[in-house]
Amino acid sequence: MSITTLPYYPKELSWLAFNQRVLQEAADKRNPIVERIRFLGIYSNNMDEFYRVRVADVKRQIYIHLNDKNLEAAEQTKALMDKIQERVLVMTEEFERLHAEVVARLAKYHIYLITQNQLDEYQINWLQSYFQNKILRYIAPVLINNRVRLVERLNDAATYLFVAIRKAEKKTQYALLEVPTDYTSRFVQIPPQKSRKKKYIILLDDIITLCLDRIFRGFIEFDQLEAYSFKMTRDAEYSINDEIDESYVEKMSESMKQRMIAEPVRFIYDGDMPDDMLNFLRKQLSISSYDSLIASGPYRNFKDFIGFPNVGRAYLENPLLPAINTRDFADYDTAFDAISQGDILLYYPYHRFLHLTEFVRQAAFDPSVKHIRLNIYRVANKSRIINSLIDAVNNGKQVTVVVELRARFDEQANIEWSKTMTDAGVKVLLGLPTLKVHSKLCVISREENGELIHYAHFGTGNFNEKTAKIYTDFSLFTRDQELALEAIEVFDFIQYPYRRFKFQHLQVSPINARTRLQMHIRQETQNAKEGIKAQILLKINNLVDIALIDDLYRASQAGVKVRAIVRGMCSLVPGIKGLSDNIHITSIVDRFLEHPRVMIFENSGDQKVFISSADWMTRNMDNRIEVGCPINDPVLKKRIVDILNIQFKDTIKARVIDAEQTNKYVRRGNRKKLRSQVEIYHYLKALEDNR
Repeated sequence: MSITTLPYYPKELSWLAFNQRVLQEAADKRNPIVERIRFLGIYSNNMDEFYRVRVADVKRQIYIHLNDKNLEAAEQTKALMDKIQERVLVMTEEFERLHAEVVARLAKYHIYLITQNQLDEYQINWLQSYFQNKILRYIAPVLINNRVRLVERLNDAATYLFVAIRKAEKKTQYALLEVPTDYTSRFVQIPPQKSRKKKYIILLDDIITLCLDRIFRGFIEFDQLEAYSFKMTRDAEYSINDEIDESYVEKMSESMKQRMIAEPVRFIYDGDMPDDMLNFLRKQLSISSYDSLIASGPYRNFKDFIGFPNVGRAYLENPLLPAINTRDFADYDTAFDAISQGDILLYYPYHRFLHLTEFVRQAAFDPSVKHIRLNIYRVANKSRIINSLIDAVNNGKQVTVVVELRARFDEQANIEWSKTMTDAGVKVLLGLPTLKVHSKLCVISREENGELIHYAHFGTGNFNEKTAKIYTDFSLFTRDQELALEAIEVFDFIQYPYRRFKFQHLQVSPINARTRLQMHIRQETQNAKEGIKAQILLKINNLVDIALIDDLYRASQAGVKVRAIVRGMCSLVPGIKGLSDNIHITSIVDRFLEHPRVMIFENSGDQKVFISSADWMTRNMDNRIEVGCPINDPVLKKRIVDILNIQFKDTIKARVIDAEQTNKYVRRGNRKKLRSQVEIYHYLKALEDNR
């Protein structure tokens, strides 16, 4: 097949295929019922981001092509938009079906998710009292008139009710109500009147609808009130004005305001909403023909169901897998003593994230520590790591923190953290306006016997205590001075990007990561041509960079065996005879979000193993600062290879990525059932127990 006609699966459709896998988890009857309803919340949250980012980008492309009078490109992009909307409608129908199925299944366990139409007199009276005492204080209707620009009032993250206020012989008035989920739980458990066996839960939306008259009574005359839910999703993109003389933080703050009034890309509403209300909203919000208009069930912002409470027995959710307290750290008085004995590899959430926070906490007061360097992309709301960095400053240590202000949807939080740390005396670097800093680095410099020794952390995930409980990620702790000194050079590169930097060991985007990866792929290709065993094992979130895909196609044609686990988008089309028939790709969706990036090259029998912060996307290779690190310790290399091999053997949660991305489960045949995330836990636990 000619290299100029290679097939690539559209990344937007591949992303939808990934979210279909999430929906499969909600459908999987092997999952505990509470986990199934939480997967519906994850699906919904993912879909919100898909529209804010992916669909918004496709919409912009249409307008750009039309503006440039490139009609052919505009038609191709419109066709892609049509396919997206077509698939979303099918998935929405499946979502609604599963929602009804899961709610009915909950009742089998005496948990009843009820609506206002299913309430008895006792429940109505209790809810009216609850509304008056706990909710009403947070309700502030927006009465819509010519002075109100509704499109500027809506927040993507909020849940809204649109209310029609009807009075005979008068024009219908409309009002907007925000469901106050920032102040009270969206799920309210109604105390039992009789049997304690039955648990009744109602959504905050339904309580407000039940008590609508209490909101408007005495202020507006009405004969009838009608309320229906809706949600608008906006374009998440924003621009930074470089012509205005103000600080980067001020520019980012202004850019966040752009997002608040950005163009809508999706309008999803209660399918029972009357036509007059729907038409009024469409006009107010200027919904275009390129926006997705989706009729659905009565509830919006289903993402809150990620936190659906388990009010029943423990077996209704996944059993806990207690995080492992590794002896690699626990057997030593300090983290620095532990790392001095050899490199340490942790795999969250199987290992305790506490080991990492302790690394930074101990550095904050250790008299021998002179300098802490760390970069932040996303951190927890109550970050122990940032508290430790401030403690370090209070102890007279030099602390340098790179804060990425453009971490999508965490921009405002990072602006606030940068101000907090600056006020505390931390040297805060705000990254580069042209390159997003996505690396996961920490270097602690410590004086030992009159010499400055550097301890480095290289990771695939964020310094975030919350996500470390649900994302799988690798952390490498090392005293290797060559690696640590190169990590310090990454911080120097961020501060002084005009200087020339060379990295011998690290893969650093945008300096050498792409060329290093291509070098390894091409070496495997050459080895295969020479009859030497050649193999590439990959574990990444997204595989959409065309140049890297082309190299993998060439490797497959030469006979290189390529096995990959790709959680999300995959534009490479495997299994095409003569092109990609040596490439086998699976995807795993389970209780933890698969997040690490790992590359293993056979290298003529002397395997090279890398972990990285970078996905195989053009943005990660060329437009971000990312760091990939070699794993040099043979024991740790084997551990990573073992973990990937366990995942390649998954017969329960693995799906095959085929040419059409149909998400068929891997066939088990006569192999034993193996759920890789659970098996990996037992593998790591056994390593600890057998020491």
